[in-house]
Amino acid sequence: MSTKDEKGSDTAQESSAVRLKAGEAEVDDLDTSILRFLQRNGRATNFEVGEAVGLSASAASRRIQSLEAAGVIRGYRAMIDERVLGKRMTVYIRVTLERQSAPVLSAFETAVRHCHDVVSCHLMAGQYDYMLVARVAGIDDYGRLHQNELSRLPGVTRLETSFALRDVLDESRS
Repeated sequence: MSTKDEKGSDTAQESSAVRLKAGEAEVDDLDTSILRFLQRNGRATNFEVGEAVGLSASAASRRIQSLEAAGVIRGYRAMIDERVLGKRMTVYIRVTLERQSAPVLSAFETAVRHCHDVVSCHLMAGQYDYMLVARVAGIDDYGRLHQNELSRLPGVTRLETSFALRDVLDESRS
């Protein structure tokens, strides 16, 4: 990984290898290791990141700052375990809109951001226009969400719902 000179400073790998090319960031293996570590340990100190990938704290800090400046790291947030808050059911909702015009898409996307039980929303290619993922306490809670919020979103003509029986792999909970 990193090599140290006589003064104990990191050499070759000290500066970030983040390069921007045609609007895309190119990262090296060390940056990738840093990103993976931060995904699992977002509150890690620069020292802890450096220890995990073989850099000094200052070199790790410089690489993290470069990744932030390049837009690779967009921010940091708390990952909430919705199950602890009583929302034990994961629901997948496929949404069909009346049409896919820019105003209809925009109105839907603006409104869905205000549905607090919806944890993700994805514009889809294929049979459905959007895929939503929601976390609710149970079937009655989903009934409330469906009746009071989802069915009232702008442009919605059809909602098709599936309920997860068990969450097997969910990287947001790692």
